Amino acid sequence: MPKQAQSADRPGISVVVTTFNEEANIAACLESLLWCDEILVVDSYSTDRTPEIVQSYDGVTFVQRTYYGSAAQKNWAMDQTQHEWILIFDADERCTPALRKEIEKLLANNPVYDAYTIRRRVYFLGKVIRFSGWQHDQVIRLLKQGAGRYPNRRVHADMKTRGPAPLLRKRMDHYMVEDFHTYVLRIVKYSHWGASQGWKDGKRPGLSAVLGRSCWRFLRTYFLQLGVLDGMRGLVFCLLQAYGTYLKWSILWSWRINEARGIQPGLPEFDDSAETWSGLDELS
Repeated sequence: MPKQAQSADRPGISVVVTTFNEEANIAACLESLLWCDEILVVDSYSTDRTPEIVQSYDGVTFVQRTYYGSAAQKNWAMDQTQHEWILIFDADERCTPALRKEIEKLLANNPVYDAYTIRRRVYFLGKVIRFSGWQHDQVIRLLKQGAGRYPNRRVHADMKTRGPAPLLRKRMDHYMVEDFHTYVLRIVKYSHWGASQGWKDGKRPGLSAVLGRSCWRFLRTYFLQLGVLDGMRGLVFCLLQAYGTYLKWSILWSWRINEARGIQPGLPEFDDSAETWSGLDELS
């Protein structure tokens, strides 16, 4: 499956894709990115067919690295790329033709900024979530080499950039929930990681965190951010987000209780390599 040749009208683009057990998603993701000049897939030792599928694509570089969180994985991956511009995707995301066209046109015309933000269109069980807090979902995913780094956080790390990162007009597609059971397991995993970050940051949650944050998450997404207009999907989706918030703070609360009893939590390993987090102090 050959990649397209680099366009002479724009600088080179390297795309980074991070994976773990993404056999259901990775082929469609890669197909949407074959127009890029370099594709680097960084896998966290998948146990399904992800490695086999990726390695069937000519010109796609496949490497494996221990997972210390999305921020660490993407910082490391960006340091391995060779072209002037970097595009970052997750395996459950797709680059739409309209977004590709906008990016190529932007880069062919000497862009003013060093980083750009991309909107995401979120799908839940095959249908777009139009509200529920996701109508304004956007992430910094296009940048020049060295113009951005993720901060040292296990989860929910927003990229810091050199200067502003204006919003592009076109969207990527994000197939966030294709299988309900898989997504619930992901929420549990992310809640554990979030609690681990809270432990590392010295947080001590009480009633306001466990109950208050969970209830507020549902009220905010379902009512204030109009999740009610997404029908049954909106109700289920907003309840899932609230459940994830409850689980994170409850896990951390339980760890603090056990700490007083002389029991330490089993935390995931963090990446404490200075190289992974280098350059953050130089960014806005």
